[in-house]
Amino acid sequence: MASTTSQAWNEGKGAKTAGQPHSVNPYPAGSQESADWLTGYTDGEREQNVDQPQRGEG
Repeated sequence: MASTTSQAWNEGKGAKTAGQPHSVNPYPAGSQESADWLTGYTDGEREQNVDQPQRGEG
């Protein structure tokens, strides 16, 4: 992400803080604004490793 935080990122972060679902993203799918919004929404979440099973699984 760029060194400056975008308005869309701030909106996504605010939506998560407010308890809203990710489906409220107001930007068109595939747009940079949508990606920025989702990055703000997921900020601070633990990254998931989907190509390897979790410990104790598989």
